[in-house]
Amino acid sequence: MAVLQTANNIDDVPKVKPDRCHALTGNRKGQFAVDLKHPYRLVFAPNHEPVPQKDDAGIDLSKVTAVLIINVEDYHQ
Repeated sequence: MAVLQTANNIDDVPKVKPDRCHALTGNRKGQFAVDLKHPYRLVFAPNHEPVPQKDDAGIDLSKVTAVLIINVEDYHQ
């Protein structure tokens, strides 16, 4: 939580361990996760309407400044 609180935007959240912010895929497209204590992840999504997008229709992480925490889970089960 501290990493998310201190970041200016999602792009500022480290992409390498220990936090490892990463985009989810499949039915979780548009959601992201950061690693917690293995095997748990904090799952969240941009809290913007509309979600900021790049020209290629991907999410512009540098403009996502608010997130909605969805849950903490081990989604690999």
